[in-house]
Amino acid sequence: MRSVLIIGAGRSASSLIRYLLAKSESENLHLVVADLSLALAEKKTQKHPNATPIALDIFNKEERQAAIEKASIVISMLPAHLHIEIAKDCLYFKKHLVTASYISDAMQSLDEEAKKNNLIFMNEIGLDPGIDHMSAMKVIDEIRSKGGKMLLFESFCGGLVAPESDNNLWNYKFTWAPRNVVLAGQGGAAKFIQEGTYKYIPYSALFRRTEFLEVEGYGKFEAYSNRDSLKYRSVYGLDDVLTLYRGTIRRVGFSRAWNMFVQLGMTDDSYIMEDSETMSYRQFTNSFLPYHPTDSVEIKTRLILKIDQDDIMWDKLLELDLFNPDKIVNLPNATPAQILEKILTDSWALEPDDKDMIVMYHKFGYELNGEKKQIDSKMVCIGDDQTYTSMAKTVGLPVAIATLLILNGKITTPGVQLPIRKEVYDPILKELEDYGVIFNEQTMPYFGYNPDLF
Repeated sequence: MRSVLIIGAGRSASSLIRYLLAKSESENLHLVVADLSLALAEKKTQKHPNATPIALDIFNKEERQAAIEKASIVISMLPAHLHIEIAKDCLYFKKHLVTASYISDAMQSLDEEAKKNNLIFMNEIGLDPGIDHMSAMKVIDEIRSKGGKMLLFESFCGGLVAPESDNNLWNYKFTWAPRNVVLAGQGGAAKFIQEGTYKYIPYSALFRRTEFLEVEGYGKFEAYSNRDSLKYRSVYGLDDVLTLYRGTIRRVGFSRAWNMFVQLGMTDDSYIMEDSETMSYRQFTNSFLPYHPTDSVEIKTRLILKIDQDDIMWDKLLELDLFNPDKIVNLPNATPAQILEKILTDSWALEPDDKDMIVMYHKFGYELNGEKKQIDSKMVCIGDDQTYTSMAKTVGLPVAIATLLILNGKITTPGVQLPIRKEVYDPILKELEDYGVIFNEQTMPYFGYNPDLF
């Protein structure tokens, strides 16, 4: 049997493992699911006859190399910074590698060696990055094949809570890594290009500069700008495009509310707060407010944020228990961002019966035969439950499908790469439709940004 080594059995691996086990008989596969926690690996394999759960410490070189040497192909579902030693081992033992992570400089440096050995190191084949690349390149390539010239490309994606589980004032719950949500947008200004002009949004203003989106059947959403919308300009062949913008989707009102945390300083991850372990939620909030001999923490918060007590923003803060003197942070040597993450997790964790939702939205503006046109492409995917979430589905299934395509010789181009070629995106997008990942494309009049056009 062909051996597929999956390193990392966390949340993102659920649908990946289920898919490959379902195909194991017909495709002659045996899965080796490796995780630091043997119990987690056992839980994900569910005693399937074509799966072997193993405990693996990837920092143990002998253990790691022994597992990789036996594999036909390796899938790494670990955090991005942990892929590189696995990738080097894959080079040494001549194994293909699949990850859902962004291509790091260290990974990219292995490109020449991978090509020499005719090895495929497929990266960025999850959701975002992944499905966003594939669905975008499909439409861009179709436009170019007709002789069209790209004018505008906007791409938005968000992990949200499904409508039936949306029961808090923020219209949001954590469906993925909470830390990434708390730190979103930090590390430099967001940059993009609009009607040929470079634009920059500093972190302090990021959540007050949003775009609005309408998705049929699901209502209105908003999106704030990703940090670097220009990262894929050359990769997509869009160096001459007039507008290029990538953003993160939330329900309307989330960004304005989140901006309260930014203004207070609660999202800062650069310093440790004294006595954080014994601090109450109320003391944490008060730490960012000026001293006043008579005003309560509540009054000081409203004054500094310029909100009234009948403002929905105030109700959103109350819902999080930020002013509770009895709830203790219980995190030693914690940064403000880490404490905020703990507080939010209390309120925003998915309940056992909750479902999550992925929303993706692309806008393509182009010129064809002297006429400006636009295509909007939208996808909504609802999760099954807490284990087989829409996030796990949209991250794990493209990884699994790509793995089989590589094993079966359907993807053949070697090297360190992302899924922007037709041999990759075409079969994967087609199969994803069977699992409810369907893009609905609408043609409409071109909507640019230059008011002189109207």
